Amino acid sequence: MARIRFVEPAEAEGKLAEIYKKFGGSLPNILKVHSLHPRSLQAHFDYYRAIMFGRSPLSRELREMIATVVSAENFCHY
Repeated sequence: MARIRFVEPAEAEGKLAEIYKKFGGSLPNILKVHSLHPRSLQAHFDYYRAIMFGRSPLSRELREMIATVVSAENFCHY
């Protein structure tokens, strides 16, 4: 559970509602914590998409494994 207040999709308005809709109305808390600042949410998502899906000498699977190991080492369930 995030300790930072965030806006749920059902409560979103304006730009934030547009962003949630673009993402299918459901985001993990790690992204929802940006909901008070929609521009930050969009930037975080764009960054994530670039590092996880962009061109890289690392395979997609290896990138996911690295993210999982880093999260585990940081005691983060995401």
